[in-house]
Amino acid sequence: MKDGTRDSRGFGTRCVHAGQEEPDPGTGARAPPIYQTTSYVFDDAERAGDLYDLDAEGNIYSRFDNPTVSVLERRLASLESGTAAVATGSGMAALDAATSVLASNGDNVVSASSIYGGTHSYLSNMATRRGVEPRFVDTLDPAAYEAAIDEHTAYVHCETIGNPALVTPDLEAIAAVAHDNGTPLFVDNTFATPALCRPLEHGADIVWESTTKWIHGSGTTVGGVLVDGGSFLWEEYPDKYPELGAENPAFKGTNFARAFGDRAFAVAARQRAVRSLGDGQKPFDAWTTMQGLETLSLRMERHCENALHVARHLGDHPDVAWVNYPGLESHETHETARRYLCGDGADDGTEQGDRATGTADEFAGRTGTVDGFGGVITFGLEGGYDAGVTFCEETELAQFLANVGDAKTLVIHPASTTHAQLDAEEQRASGVTPDLLRLSVGIEDVTDIVADLDRTITQAEQR
Repeated sequence: MKDGTRDSRGFGTRCVHAGQEEPDPGTGARAPPIYQTTSYVFDDAERAGDLYDLDAEGNIYSRFDNPTVSVLERRLASLESGTAAVATGSGMAALDAATSVLASNGDNVVSASSIYGGTHSYLSNMATRRGVEPRFVDTLDPAAYEAAIDEHTAYVHCETIGNPALVTPDLEAIAAVAHDNGTPLFVDNTFATPALCRPLEHGADIVWESTTKWIHGSGTTVGGVLVDGGSFLWEEYPDKYPELGAENPAFKGTNFARAFGDRAFAVAARQRAVRSLGDGQKPFDAWTTMQGLETLSLRMERHCENALHVARHLGDHPDVAWVNYPGLESHETHETARRYLCGDGADDGTEQGDRATGTADEFAGRTGTVDGFGGVITFGLEGGYDAGVTFCEETELAQFLANVGDAKTLVIHPASTTHAQLDAEEQRASGVTPDLLRLSVGIEDVTDIVADLDRTITQAEQR
């Protein structure tokens, strides 16, 4: 049974308690201790041998396993409704670890085109060096995914909220296409977080995230995670997934699917990728990430409320050419976003923000997931590319930097920064236009955010 379903407590409660239900057994510490050690003493030679042969589970070396990191992994597995998780040094490290386990020379990856520029660049420029071909398709068309899949497709990939186009694909339809072709669905849930959406509950087999963003929430710690859904039957495809479904020569013929069941992918990612590539998360980084994770549901609610308010304000601004936010009814995937992103309120017809009102009984029945559409807005100014660049240079409250998901409001001009490595056609396919500005809305007082935007827009249009 999945960790996320075994723990019946509310989402907000699990943000605080999952993974460490009891105080530290050695010290009684209630907060997870930081185990700042490289390695661990073996009881005896037999125990050491069992650990190295994967006949027992325990700590060997902190490059790939650490008690502090394990608490974070169990907590994220619970929040994502997964069976197990592997924390990595960054989101890109999570992507690399998964690709290393799933794809071999001669394979291909079918991916939505509307994805983070770094992911696009990795698939186009790094995976290809290993003989893995990327095939980018229309993000919103399940038939396009199906047409691109063949017997050598290692995985199908998309984002819950595409960065920066902010489109939400039909996860269940894409999952059905992938599974009909014997291929797992691999979803980047960074922009939604499990507070808004849990892709494993909608057919995805593996989830990855940059925990640097909303999971941590303070812009101080880089990290990533892979969460195993425990749903894909690797053993049925031993030739396609030899690391998982066949006897693995690196571990004396261990068949990961047979030995570890619904945790097979997570164990393989740790032992075959993180262990070999050094992609594991450090204990101090895991500890700081857990501090942010405790307030995830509270912060996401504020991010979403502020973002909707700002999007509506920008929509009425005379110098703003267009606004793109999934919470606006004009957004092309608004209804799909309501279906997948709006937590407990997806089917009740309420508008985002209604959670701010209600009776005590109504609040008592809520489990902590957030009704909202994310904390990112994209928009363009009438002045186009040049006005967009000037806007980034002139903001005061909003910070011009390459991150999202911070408590602070952040802004960037993707065409000249995050997606600059893509050519004009690739930028357009990713949803990046020359005038596009990406605004990660923080948790400041929304009146201050709006005032800074208004002042900066005026300066950008006048220059």
